[in-house]
Amino acid sequence: MNTHIPKVVGLKLKRQSRVLQVNFDDNQSLDISCELLRVYSPSAEVQQHGSPVLVTHKKNVNIKAIEAVGNYAVKLVFDDGHDTGIYSWEVLYRLGSQQTQLWQDYLARLKAEHGSREGLIPITLII
Repeated sequence: MNTHIPKVVGLKLKRQSRVLQVNFDDNQSLDISCELLRVYSPSAEVQQHGSPVLVTHKKNVNIKAIEAVGNYAVKLVFDDGHDTGIYSWEVLYRLGSQQTQLWQDYLARLKAEHGSREGLIPITLII
């Protein structure tokens, strides 16, 4: 079985549509929503040693910065302050190529746990 994971040769953040376009060396181009990237972050904070936490309220999350990590990954900095996930080429390929199933799994988990994609309403205290 061939387990070759294509290498990323280009990234393009489409801020308005909140999508990261990932181009691989096998000529594949995958558009991955920022929300999916955020809720499936490979960070320890989200993955919790194999028992991933349910990340909610990220419908409008966007990527603020993309930082190279060697020649094998990028660190995505999200506008909600999350910046600890290292997205290897393998992780980006898995998220992009399996995003339909991952998205359905996420929506089912949200429903089961009464979570929401909608952003939280900021509250201002007046003293």
